[in-house]
Amino acid sequence: LSVALGFSAGVMLYVSFTEILTKANAALNGIMSSGMARFTTTIAFFGGMAVVAMVDRLVPSAENPHEMHNVEELSAHERKHHKLMRMGILSAIAIAIHNFPEGLATFIAALKSPTLGISIAIAIAIHNIPEGIAVSVPVYYATGSRKKAFLYSFLSGLAEPAGALIGYFLLLRYLNDAVFGIVFAVVAGIMVFISFDELLPAAEKYGEHHLTIYGLVGGMIVMAGSLLLFM
Repeated sequence: LSVALGFSAGVMLYVSFTEILTKANAALNGIMSSGMARFTTTIAFFGGMAVVAMVDRLVPSAENPHEMHNVEELSAHERKHHKLMRMGILSAIAIAIHNFPEGLATFIAALKSPTLGISIAIAIAIHNIPEGIAVSVPVYYATGSRKKAFLYSFLSGLAEPAGALIGYFLLLRYLNDAVFGIVFAVVAGIMVFISFDELLPAAEKYGEHHLTIYGLVGGMIVMAGSLLLFM
């Protein structure tokens, strides 16, 4: 799992800096001066980070999916069933909030490049594994039901296709170069923040430091190779 999470972070970081930001700047460069395009891209990039950071701040640390907990900590920290159930439900809500922009990010990326969209979808799918654990473990300990644990975890994941659907029905008609450039830069910021705030810390927690780095570099190599093959 450590290698997989590091791999996912490598894919998301590489594609954000080398592909998504480049495309965002190129789209804006066609409708404004070069300096203003770079400035707008930069502001939108850090704006995406700010959005995810604010969401993190609004979610209590005990229920935040970015704050990793293991099974022993969960069962010892909150033994009462109703408290565990509350933790599971709040985790599901928090993860749904985090997943929504990820679905939108995948949709926007796939519009410009199906290959890029597939790569991002795979990376996000890998990083959803510990998030699903964060929901299902407390629900299972509270209810003893694997079906309920699976159901809550599954429902929290539906926020990603919901983000893609909203992007399709609400944003598609308004997507011009200006909107595309800004949204793409915001998406890059979201992905970079998730990589540093969630994926890499989780990878370190689940395995050795070097395995995380190997996965990170491996993800970058695979992403770079796929982009070169489909140029």
